[in-house]
Amino acid sequence: MNDTPSWHLYLIRCADGSLYTGISTDVARRLEQHRNNRGAKRLRGQASLELVYSHEIGDRSTAQQVEYRVKRLRRSQKEALIAGRVPLPLE
Repeated sequence: MNDTPSWHLYLIRCADGSLYTGISTDVARRLEQHRNNRGAKRLRGQASLELVYSHEIGDRSTAQQVEYRVKRLRRSQKEALIAGRVPLPLE
């Protein structure tokens, strides 16, 4: 039996409309950490943080690779991903 937690890619929309991309094994817990200023420095002090996208990836290595690809997308491409108009860049 495999007890290894599955990793997820997530996107958070900040009050200013910017998008933050991250990975976690527990997206809800991580979002709460961000909201309580215990997460990424980039999100500290940000008002309302809204989870707008989450996708199960699998192992950590793959999640990190996908996170890197998504972070390199233009904002319009990230918005299309959130809206479901384009697939997640897994490769």
